[in-house]
Amino acid sequence: MNKLKIFLEMIKFEHTIFALPFAFLGAILGSYTINGALPSAIDWLWITLAMIGARTAAMSLNRVIDAKIDEANPRTANRAIPAGLLSKAETILFIVLSFALLFVATFNLNMLAVYLLPIAVFFLVIYSYTKRFTWACHIVLGITIALAPLGGWVAATGVLTVEAFVLFLAVAMWTAGFDIIYATQDADYDKGAKLYSIPSHFGIPKALKIARGFHLVSFLAMLTLSALTPLGIIYLIGALIAGGIMIYEHSLVKPHDLSKVNVAFFTMNGVISITIFLFALGDILLF
Repeated sequence: MNKLKIFLEMIKFEHTIFALPFAFLGAILGSYTINGALPSAIDWLWITLAMIGARTAAMSLNRVIDAKIDEANPRTANRAIPAGLLSKAETILFIVLSFALLFVATFNLNMLAVYLLPIAVFFLVIYSYTKRFTWACHIVLGITIALAPLGGWVAATGVLTVEAFVLFLAVAMWTAGFDIIYATQDADYDKGAKLYSIPSHFGIPKALKIARGFHLVSFLAMLTLSALTPLGIIYLIGALIAGGIMIYEHSLVKPHDLSKVNVAFFTMNGVISITIFLFALGDILLF
């Protein structure tokens, strides 16, 4: 039990809140747009299990792949593997079990989800390597996280549509933007260690401007969803609130003051994902 607790802390299981509400949003919005109804209870179950498996596998892989990098970085040296609290072998066992859960859940959804599964696995694995060769690693992470709502849409409908890709864009740009903000903490270390990131490549002031640009694209994509789907005024209010939170998030982080990065990253982004999901759900249930 102690090992499980350490493992859940290592992968920051509570941060599933970033992606899971968007996976649910993809499922309910896709099902309502295509079928005029909410997903079935069994679909909810398999979508949830698939998301838990995918996210757990991805975070565990990241911790194994980056173990040496984490050990050398003072900010991350106390993570479970470099601190000796978990071995790589133990973590790999969790990875195998997580991928098994993802595969079982996917095969209980529909064939399009099965056909697209290799693409999801590719991005879940490749992301952790991208910081070694490209500053676009944040965009790759955005794509990886945005597969959650796209996967939810496919899981509930068995089809891909333009609306699904607009939702995908919104989440990809939102994720890439907040990951850039988070990466400002390691800009100097990344540069010295010859690791790639937008803050280390362009500098923190330009990186924060790029993050703002990504979040603007995300916000516009959120607004576009209301024009392409049955979502209405309640969802629009939620999107405006999310936009306001993004503005506040950027006000917390300045090139000369990164002391509130964790507040901007963890608290604000959790609020955004839940807000968008709840307002979209409220819109669908009430109208």
